Amino acid sequence: MTLQETAREILADGKGILAADESTGTITKRLDAVGIESTEETRRRYRDLLFTTEDVEQRLGGVILYDETVRQDALDGTGMVDLLRRRGIVPGIKVDAGAKDLAGFPGEKVTEGLDGLRERFAEYADLGLRFAKWRSVISVSDTLPSATAIELNATGQARYAALAQEAGLVPIVEPESIMDGDHGIERSAEVTELVLAATIEALRRQRVALEGVLVKTNMVVSGYAGPDQAGPDEVADRTLAVLYRTIPAAVPGVVFLSGGQEDAQANANLDAIARRGSQPWTVSFSYARALQGRPMAIWAGAEENVAAAQHAFAERLHLTGAANRGEWSADEERAAS
Repeated sequence: MTLQETAREILADGKGILAADESTGTITKRLDAVGIESTEETRRRYRDLLFTTEDVEQRLGGVILYDETVRQDALDGTGMVDLLRRRGIVPGIKVDAGAKDLAGFPGEKVTEGLDGLRERFAEYADLGLRFAKWRSVISVSDTLPSATAIELNATGQARYAALAQEAGLVPIVEPESIMDGDHGIERSAEVTELVLAATIEALRRQRVALEGVLVKTNMVVSGYAGPDQAGPDEVADRTLAVLYRTIPAAVPGVVFLSGGQEDAQANANLDAIARRGSQPWTVSFSYARALQGRPMAIWAGAEENVAAAQHAFAERLHLTGAANRGEWSADEERAAS
């Protein structure tokens, strides 16, 4: 199967991607917040809860995993990767080592993890993984990001993507412009466009086949702390305008992260984008917290809560899937919260 065919398979039939690739540190913070002790076993049980939810394959074409999860077995003894494959879900892997402070540039970060990546990709391919993800973190303010931060992160994305394709894995490039702060939506659009344009240019320079790439990006929204918050229609129009200017039609798909948005806000914005009709690329979602927050809180680490947590996860997937088709209902969202 070609890289392009894999990319299209992941997003076929209106499906999206579950980002279940939280590092041990990140998922520990989220488990702590709902009173669950983070151990290898509780993390295994939590991921098993998500992946064994009934009919999850109807909404998910891919799941991004963390290295620990790749090497774990589900509760029935099946390997986590095999469990997903058996359900018709394409398994992927987060490969970056996290965003670190960029020396000499206060407030900015650069993603690390390229050392040894070729060898890691060879192992992941042998383990049955078919796509990968690399996240860059771009700070947004009146003065940030710097040109240096944009360039270094774009170059890292391209180097990672070239290595992924060499190993036969589809790279998801995720240059996320962080929407914390009080900046307006105009600044969000300006920075997102600069970052995406630089990333695509870096991919071209490093001879990455755009037909075998998926782009994961933030929606263009107002800074979360800003006094004026744009509604879904403006978010949709500004987001698509940025994508039209930066993402070539050769790219098979663009998936949106939920970022710091509330569950309903992320779905309302996704729904507004979907209602604009078909685009040159398949448009879908790659959510983490917007799908997982409620199920995790309901589960609370207790076996007797598994069924209720799985019901909540299925409900979140149903609502996000409806938004991805432009059929989302605010009333239905409220009823589920």
